[in-house]
Formats: sequence, structure tokens, C-alpha cells
Amino acid sequence: MMMYFDSHIHTEFSADSEMKAQDALHEAERQGLGLVFTEHLDYDYPSAGTEEFIFDPAAYWAAYEPLRAKGNLSLGVEMGMMASAREKNAAFLQRVPFDFVLGSIHFLDVKDLYYPETFEGHEKREMYHEYLTVMRDEIYAHPFINALAHIDYIARNATFDNPELSYGDFIDDIDTVLCALVETDTVIEINTRRLGTPRGIKELAPIYHRYHELGGRYVTIGSDAHVPAGVGCHYACAHELAHAFDLQVVTFRERKMQLCET
Repeated sequence: MMMYFDSHIHTEFSADSEMKAQDALHEAERQGLGLVFTEHLDYDYPSAGTEEFIFDPAAYWAAYEPLRAKGNLSLGVEMGMMASAREKNAAFLQRVPFDFVLGSIHFLDVKDLYYPETFEGHEKREMYHEYLTVMRDEIYAHPFINALAHIDYIARNATFDNPELSYGDFIDDIDTVLCALVETDTVIEINTRRLGTPRGIKELAPIYHRYHELGGRYVTIGSDAHVPAGVGCHYACAHELAHAFDLQVVTFRERKMQLCET
């Protein structure tokens, strides 16, 4: 039986989440979804003296592997991609048999893009160019990731008058990222976090359209949920976005792509 998966979920193994696995699974079951847990791994986290975004993979596997047996849960990791972390990231994946590796960019020049002060004193064009260039470079340098998370992450907390990652404003930079994905057989995620507004959909649609034009054919859908109410959020909208551009929704099990639909 085919099942759709929310392939980006954080439980209490992530430093910024306290969600219990059973609460996430209960909410997903209510919606008829499977889940992929993708706990945060961000080596070299730049804010000294604060929480670390690292977890013990053996403890994670021991806690959740019994829940995985039914087939409606896969166990993955959201891996922060930084030049300084490349070897450590590769080594981390050898410690347990992860189902799925989701690559992401959370930092620029060792500054956390979550915090508004990171954007102070910077021009949008310069900063977004750097973000997309680093993203492209790290996709090539992390051949072991299965999918790229939230290409528009930088727009979430940017303090510019217009924080959107508009395709028309960054055509060349976005194209280099999408080409890197296609060339490395890496899937792109439709992250649902910003699909609750018409503006979010309007800005993301041209990126997925272009991904298909360049040869991309598959997407994962991920809510990036940290609380039960976020599980599956705006999933139907993401599904419509995928189909609008002939992109097939997939998930991963034992690092192999699985179709969620025929």
C-alpha cells in the first residue's frame, strides 16, 4: 500500500524540540501519514555557550527502532552542511543505519540564520548570494545526502524589507543549486512551513517549476514540525504544488527512494 510521508520531523532528540515520538505518530496516524524523524545534527554550532545541536545516534536508534517496524516510521537525520563539518558528517552516518539524510544550511560565516542580528549590516543581495553559493558547494561536498531541506530557510527570519527568496531576483544562484541537486541525484524538499500564505506559495512555485525544467523529478514533503500540531501542516498544499510541476512525492527507507504514489 502506498502511503504519503511527512519526511521532516523533530522529536526530543533535537535540541530545539520536546515532541514525544508517540505524540507525533498519533497525529500522523490521524491524518493517514507516515513519518520520517530527522533530528538535528549541526556540528560547529556557532553560538558558544548555548545548546548543542548534536544527538547520540545509538541512543536514538535504540529508542525508536522498535517503532520503525510497522513501516509507517523511518529514522533519519537533518544534517547541517558546513565546510568544517564535512568529514564529521560522513563519519556520523556510519554509526547507525539511517533511513534518510536531509541536508540543510542553517549558518552563514558561522552566524545562525535563525537570529535577526545575523542580518544586521548586510545587503540582501550579497547575503542571499553567499547563502546559495554555500548551498551549492555543500551539496557537491555532501554526496551522501538524500534531499535538500528548505531552500528558502534564509527568508524565514531575515529582517530585510522584502525577505523573500524570489526566483526572478536570484536566477543564476538558484539555478546553480538546482543543477547541483540534479547532477548529484539529490531530491529537493517541499518544506511546508511557509505554504500557509499565498505569498509563500507564489515565491516557491517558480523554483520547483525550474527544478523540473532542469531535470528534477522527485520531491519529499516535510513540515519541519517540532510540536504535534505542526505534523502534516499544509501537506495538501505541498502535494498540489508537486503535481503542478509533474514532481513525484517520495520518501526514503534504508537510504533508498520509495515512491509515495503510483
